[in-house]
Amino acid sequence: MKSIAKKGGPARQSAGDRTFTIVNCIIMTLVTLVIVYPLWYVLVASLTDPVIVNSGKLLLYPESFYTQGYARAFAYAPLWTGYRNTLVYTVTGSAIALICTIPAGYALSRMDLPGRRGIMFLFTFTMFFNGGIIPLYLVVQNLHIYDSIWAVVLPVAVSAYNLIVCRSFFESGIPVEMLEAAKIDGCDDFTFFFRFVIPLSSTIIAVMCLFYATSLWNMFFNPLMFLSGKEKMPLQVVLRDLVLTNQATTITSSAEEIAMRQKLAEQLKYCIVVLAAAPLLIVYPFLQKYFAQGVMLGAVKG
Repeated sequence: MKSIAKKGGPARQSAGDRTFTIVNCIIMTLVTLVIVYPLWYVLVASLTDPVIVNSGKLLLYPESFYTQGYARAFAYAPLWTGYRNTLVYTVTGSAIALICTIPAGYALSRMDLPGRRGIMFLFTFTMFFNGGIIPLYLVVQNLHIYDSIWAVVLPVAVSAYNLIVCRSFFESGIPVEMLEAAKIDGCDDFTFFFRFVIPLSSTIIAVMCLFYATSLWNMFFNPLMFLSGKEKMPLQVVLRDLVLTNQATTITSSAEEIAMRQKLAEQLKYCIVVLAAAPLLIVYPFLQKYFAQGVMLGAVKG
């Protein structure tokens, strides 16, 4: 499509360009609504009377405010313990994962690494095949880390997918000529890594931090399998227990009490989604630009 430029002014779009722009905006607006509305619906439903929510009505704003779900959740003492545990697991696990993944990704990006292809094959193999739950449980138990923070963070310290992304980033983002020039000046591999590679890798480090933190924050099955004490359980397990507790009814409960419990349990489902996702939704906008740059750079092989 050709654009007609006015003298001394901006280029004027042709009819075809304008049509493409309009259609593109319409499609992107529809896609955005499809993605954003479910998130907005959950937030609105967590503040709306469950009777209205269960009616199937299209919710655009909170109707008939009902906040008993949040009141019950905030009054649930294990909730704050779960937040604390999840924060500890996320911070510790992300730090360990970065310490393991970033150096490994850089080492595998070096063409002069002995056995590079074989090591990469072993990592890639684990993306498609693994030992299963029982061997993992036996490994954790034999390492004597059962019922500890290490049982949660160590089994997920390295993701093969994240390792491949890091390797691709270093292959395309760290020129070999830079290493050669540094070695001429007397720089060894460790000095080059810490003084040159790390400062130039803030983008991929932020992306890896986001990937690992999201995975650890949402972790549910591993803590349930490797932790025995309720005081060590993360947020996701605590929220599950909160919903199950408020769904339970006894034979001696009155019809009114059963109805109230059901109503509360319905709203709690939406409240726990908000409580679990809110911290990540708050942090994500600050890392979004690094996320886009890191994935693009890691996907392009120079």
